[in-house]
Amino acid sequence: MSKAELSLPISRIALTWLLLAQALIIVPFVMHVPPPLIGLWLVCTLWRIQVFRMRARIPSAWVKVALLIGTAGGVYLARGTLIGLEAGAALLIAAFVLKMLEMHTRRDALVLILLGFFCVVVGYLFESNLFWGLFTLLPVGALLAALIGLNQSDPQSNPGATLRLAGKLMLQAVPLMLVLFLFFPRLEPIWSLPQPGNKGMTGLSDNMAPGDMAELSRSPALVFRASFDGELPARNRLYWRSLTLDQFDGRRWSQSAPTQGVQLAQWQKQGEPLGYSIVMEPSGKPWLPSLDVSQSDQGDVRLMSDFRLQRRRPVSQSLMYAAQAWPQALRDVRPNAYLQLQALQLPAKGNPQARQWAADLQRRYRQPDRLAEAVLREFSEQAFHYTLKPPVLGPDSVDDFLFASRQGFCAHYAGAMVFVLRAAGIPARVVAGYQGGEFNPAGEYLTVRQYDAHAWVEYWQPEIGWRSVDPTAAVAPQRIEQGLEQALAADEAFLADAPMSALRYRHVPWLNDLRLGWDNLNYGWQRWVLGYQGQQQLQVLDRWFSGWQVPAFVVALLLALALGVLWVLKPWQRESDAQLRLFNAFERLLARHGLRRLPGEGAQAFGERAALRFPQQALAIEDFIVQFIAQRYAAPSTSLHGLRRALKNLRRQLPWRLASAKNRHP
Repeated sequence: MSKAELSLPISRIALTWLLLAQALIIVPFVMHVPPPLIGLWLVCTLWRIQVFRMRARIPSAWVKVALLIGTAGGVYLARGTLIGLEAGAALLIAAFVLKMLEMHTRRDALVLILLGFFCVVVGYLFESNLFWGLFTLLPVGALLAALIGLNQSDPQSNPGATLRLAGKLMLQAVPLMLVLFLFFPRLEPIWSLPQPGNKGMTGLSDNMAPGDMAELSRSPALVFRASFDGELPARNRLYWRSLTLDQFDGRRWSQSAPTQGVQLAQWQKQGEPLGYSIVMEPSGKPWLPSLDVSQSDQGDVRLMSDFRLQRRRPVSQSLMYAAQAWPQALRDVRPNAYLQLQALQLPAKGNPQARQWAADLQRRYRQPDRLAEAVLREFSEQAFHYTLKPPVLGPDSVDDFLFASRQGFCAHYAGAMVFVLRAAGIPARVVAGYQGGEFNPAGEYLTVRQYDAHAWVEYWQPEIGWRSVDPTAAVAPQRIEQGLEQALAADEAFLADAPMSALRYRHVPWLNDLRLGWDNLNYGWQRWVLGYQGQQQLQVLDRWFSGWQVPAFVVALLLALALGVLWVLKPWQRESDAQLRLFNAFERLLARHGLRRLPGEGAQAFGERAALRFPQQALAIEDFIVQFIAQRYAAPSTSLHGLRRALKNLRRQLPWRLASAKNRHP
């Protein structure tokens, strides 16, 4: 658009599409911006409509300054800062809303449209699932329709036609989008934008009290999806390690800081490896769920000395990684300083009954595996109960659990067993992570949710190294074999944070099939679209451009380029383009003589105005316009001779001296 066109007022159709686009953009941000900002948007929208109906005025400079300061202050009060993802997104939405209110020319509308496209992109920092990807087509289509409406000359244009044209433009952009998606290099980010404080993120933390795992059973939030290169392992082998908790203060288990000299994991591969890949949801933490013992070929992932996988940076967005596990590997066979210090650490006082029981077991059983079996046998044969709502424990929490309440969740059993093993002189630690997962037959993968959070035990045995045991399996074997949703489906606390979750209706076959099908689509979106990063891109391109595929690709590329050239040049429309070139020459001729065509002015209206301006050349002007309209819109002739002759005749009749005339008003 020219400067004159940018200064024109906004058409009704453009404003309508802009208002709709703004609503579609802001609605997904409702959960991420302060609630008063939504109220501001509604007020500004109503105000903007009243301005268009000439029942209100555009706010004055003082009002706009007051709104700007008040909005920034409100964001600061709500978020405690003006820096960071959530605060920045709130300020962006505020600017988007306030710009709509002050908009009065096409230039303002164009700025607002570009800002709207940026807001759509920012939304992917909060949501990146398939639903959001499909939903963003709506605001993008509305923004394109608004952009088209800005360039339409007819104020009574049909909104449906505008939307159809926007849809055609989006479809035409699909080939270019696919080319850029497949071939544009994926570079590692120079910087990352972490979630501020990881607010609202449910999941494991680096410390654990007896009731923490039970709290996670209330949430069906997705943690990760896993697919395997071969057959799916048995459910009782699906222990996903996230953390190793080896520090006990009498109440809570926590992860100790790495010790100097034992940074590298000491292990020996045995048996066949198990390949798998994981698409992990944002957690705000650096640790990655993995099977024992796993290695990943990703450069920013390393195997820690306690056999967990950890990333250099926290997982702030969906992450895809591949790994290989050796379930039969030997770990830390040789004694080291860690085994003598950290893996035997206990508070100096507390839980006397548990210490006495450990001493009795130590006298009876000399081998660590025999003593561990005795503890598991105690859990299995005595009146221990597996529940999501155990009673509150006192200061001596291990004694209260083992000899009084005997009711608990996985963290109770794992913590108590590690305490007893350590008190008996056996190095041991708690492992926190996830167990099992729901198998999706549609995509043949596992879905692991927060309620699959689990804790189990590792103890060390000479010449064998670390061995894993699960005391929960001794008390509630159905938890391991069938999953928590089957073991505690009747418990009111299970999924208490998600009363409307589709998981509650898995017993309805058709609803469950819909849920699994939609989850499979989401998994495909995350794996092949969001997960199409540097390593996967290199693998795909290497597979495509190796061997005989190279000539085939070159031929396909040349064919695509040829089709593109034909589409751009459109030789079948060359006659029509020649008509336009002659009409443009007609416009330039009259412009040199002081008469310019108005924005949106049709050929016939321009010709009538030119005939009034140059009455002596009216017949020549009318002759050209009549022939142009006939060529352009009626039955086109194969010859442009008459149109060229009419233009040549007009040039002869318009004297050159008029070109220097001072009066150049239209």
